[in-house]
Amino acid sequence: MAGSIPEEIVEEVRKSNDIVDVIGEHVQLKKQGRNYFGLCPFHGEKSPSFSVTQEKQIFHCFGCGKGGNVFTFLMELEGLSFSQSVQKLAERSGTEVPASVAEQQERGQSREDQTALEANEWVVKLYHNLLRNTKEGKTGYEYLLGRGLTDETIDTFQLGFAPNSRDFTVKFLEGKGYKPQELLHTGLFSSDKENKPQDRFRGRVIFPIRNHLGKTVGFGGRTLGGGQEPKYLNSSESELFQKGRMLFNFDLARSEIRKSGQVVVFEGYNDVIAAHQAGVRNGVATLGTSLTETQARLLKRYAEQVVICYDGDKAGFEATYRALQILQKNGNHVRVAMLRDGLDPDDYIREHGAEKFKRSIIDAALTAMSFTMHYLKQDYNLSLEGDRLQYVEKVLDEIAQIESSVEREHYLRELSNAMDLSMDTLVSDLEPRLRKRESKRGVSNSAKAPTPKQQSRHYEKKIPTAFQTAEKQLLAHMLRTAAIADKVQEEIGASFISDQVQVIATHLYAFYEEGNDADVSQFVSSLEDPSLQQLVIQTAMLPVVEDISDQEIGDYIRTIKREQVNKTDISQLLAEQRQAEQENDPIRAAQIAMKIMEIRRTLKSSL
Repeated sequence: MAGSIPEEIVEEVRKSNDIVDVIGEHVQLKKQGRNYFGLCPFHGEKSPSFSVTQEKQIFHCFGCGKGGNVFTFLMELEGLSFSQSVQKLAERSGTEVPASVAEQQERGQSREDQTALEANEWVVKLYHNLLRNTKEGKTGYEYLLGRGLTDETIDTFQLGFAPNSRDFTVKFLEGKGYKPQELLHTGLFSSDKENKPQDRFRGRVIFPIRNHLGKTVGFGGRTLGGGQEPKYLNSSESELFQKGRMLFNFDLARSEIRKSGQVVVFEGYNDVIAAHQAGVRNGVATLGTSLTETQARLLKRYAEQVVICYDGDKAGFEATYRALQILQKNGNHVRVAMLRDGLDPDDYIREHGAEKFKRSIIDAALTAMSFTMHYLKQDYNLSLEGDRLQYVEKVLDEIAQIESSVEREHYLRELSNAMDLSMDTLVSDLEPRLRKRESKRGVSNSAKAPTPKQQSRHYEKKIPTAFQTAEKQLLAHMLRTAAIADKVQEEIGASFISDQVQVIATHLYAFYEEGNDADVSQFVSSLEDPSLQQLVIQTAMLPVVEDISDQEIGDYIRTIKREQVNKTDISQLLAEQRQAEQENDPIRAAQIAMKIMEIRRTLKSSL
């Protein structure tokens, strides 16, 4: 699997990156016994079926079946090539790798994307330098200081300023050897009437937008007035920059999100940056669009709780409700930080200070149901009897969707107190809603339930035969102990029944003969075929007796040998049966068929 990357480099990188630590940066893991469990990042699930084994340095999801080592995880999660995953983990652990690995990483991207990323990095440095060190950038610098930002914060986010010139950036990149016409897809430029590139972000404060790897893939620009529209401008959509799939500041906030188990979602760059400076380091922002399901799934992968902190105006109120609906549909646990008087988080922090923002806004965030009850009130005039009744009915519909009976009672009491209604009345009106919900759920489940015949087939398919169990158990022990592999090689070599197990056993014998110790994670890296890798991981995760006796190993070997003999006998008899049929000898063909049936019956009774 390593290809041209030296094996010793691959091994050094792998051993320098504990799989629990690496996966723990992306998945909330909790230790149960000897393994760690969490929600699988590769498919949606509510109960943890994703297991990480520190001892073996492998992972496996019992739900979707994905598994592998630390390299495989990054390749699956971030769409990296093997060499790219080696490079990224080498950078993480500070391991030196030869230039050839970096070259392989670059080849994993299109030349067009490589050029765009390189050009973007030059532009980040250019705009930041203009802001901090030149007269041209003074206006932008003073604007940011006026917003209460410190030099440290400005440098952390590499904020910049684009001069109000038609082709300043165009000429800069030409001087660096780039052809601006070929960079139109980056969103740095637009085309003038003559179809020539011109600077897109003229006279604006610049916010570099990085992907989860910390690579600048786009820019946001804020006007400083003077009639420029729109107020905020982003890079245009491209292969690298897709607003609905990204979150501003996710690369810097990720470690704090993982540590705290919470992420705060803001509407804009300034809110995230102001909150970061105020000590809220787990903040991200959408990029000028409503929250998407893709972003909701990303948030769930990293955080147990999502706090929505949008602007305190009417538009922010509506956007909060829409985001709440998407997050709840995705299974996120949500709270809502409410701002009043039309303030946005940036304004609130400058007006009331960092500590009050954290204490009175973030820490005091409402539950999703409390916010929903507050949101629904705007549609009704609660001084009117008819509107009061409609409001109560609407809230009961929402409460009926809550799974926890304790939570349902809590919000019923809240509604009872607010509307001056008895609990008995509300409970009575809630019960038919709960029955209706359960009824719908029952219909849905029965529609998906297999027929008895399908269940029977499924059951039969899932029950392994004796020789299949023997092969799996034997292979599991061979992966754990080289001595057992040596014994099996001496007894049966690669003469397993399953073709895949035959191939794996052959590779494993060679792996041990090269002087390697028993190491599943290392062995997986030596395999090219993904299907073989998955089978190895699944087998390595099987529960096995650690101190297995020679007799038990011998029993497994004998089971496989017996199956091999019987399969050989049946194959020979089938050939004889075909010959008898070709020779037009039905009596002999029938006699052979009876022998085959007898062998199969004997085989079945011995299983």
